[in-house]
Amino acid sequence: MTQSELYHTLALMQVEGVGDVIAKKLIQHCGNATEVFASKKSQLQKIDGIGSVVIKNLQDKSVFKKAEAELQFIAQENISTTYFQEENYPERLKNCYDSPVLLFQAGNIDLQNQKIISIVGTRQITTYGMEFTKKLIEEISPLNPVIVSGFAYGVDIYAHQIAMDCGLQTIGVLAHGLNQIYPKTHKKYMAKMEQNGGFLTEFWSTSNPDKENFIKRNRIVAGISEATIVIESAERGGSLVTANLANDYNRDVFAVPGRTTDKYSQGCNNLIKTQRANLLTSAADLVYILNWELQRESQKVVQKQLFVTLTDEEQIIYDYLQKTGKEMMDIIALECDFPIYRISSILLNMELKGIIRPLPGKMFEVV
Repeated sequence: MTQSELYHTLALMQVEGVGDVIAKKLIQHCGNATEVFASKKSQLQKIDGIGSVVIKNLQDKSVFKKAEAELQFIAQENISTTYFQEENYPERLKNCYDSPVLLFQAGNIDLQNQKIISIVGTRQITTYGMEFTKKLIEEISPLNPVIVSGFAYGVDIYAHQIAMDCGLQTIGVLAHGLNQIYPKTHKKYMAKMEQNGGFLTEFWSTSNPDKENFIKRNRIVAGISEATIVIESAERGGSLVTANLANDYNRDVFAVPGRTTDKYSQGCNNLIKTQRANLLTSAADLVYILNWELQRESQKVVQKQLFVTLTDEEQIIYDYLQKTGKEMMDIIALECDFPIYRISSILLNMELKGIIRPLPGKMFEVV
């Protein structure tokens, strides 16, 4: 994207009445933002959904002054921009009709990895939520996923921290411009975050962390990911909004169940009860439903441990696979007399120990 195109795109996004959906219509019809401003009124009137008010507002020259100021900020702070028509724009986000025209980013973000998950939840994370989040991220770390969250208190920042501890790329989606950080107490994590991923936002340097911005931010969290995981949530909360957006985008949603008496499990339990989320009890559930596999070539190699200690269940499966050579997961469950929901968890643990490996078609064999 040239500087001129970026300048005109920034100006277009400042036109009153032009949001992401309208801007995309104008750009796709005219070719780019520069041509939108150069187009005649008669041409713009042919675009479905573009009314006379928007056409009139396109004549407002003050938007260029605002664009120029933001362009200077982008250059001074060495901020990267990603345009919705560019190849490096997040692939899944492209498929969301209301995705941002422009994304601003800081750090070392690489979204070529297709294993991208969002982890969200209450700002009042409990010990139960922390233990589950830590175990989940640690267990899926051999698959080298990207962990996305909102850099807020509670579940968000804890997920970012564990991801960094595991050497994973993690991305914080912000509800304000890149000239500040919210909450301010999280400023101490910024440098490490930028080394291990970084920050994304659609908001300008003139934007503050206003309440409505967090709702807009949530659609990026939901849209950029293959799946959204709700760790803990009260009956109402921002993470439930993110889950609903993920459902609207036809993405997988997972929720961690909890006791019916626990305040911060009510939201998750309701998502599961109303079939808006898959039940998530372990990393194995996520791996199974998303059909992820431990790729030995490009992912972290899971080395076979010396003197591996097997549980009684794992020993039964190991002995069975030693005899059969390889077998489908459903057949293993049937022959070893395990329920299917249990077998996926056992097999994942055995993979992580390096004693079995997955094959195409949900087959497994002893290493």
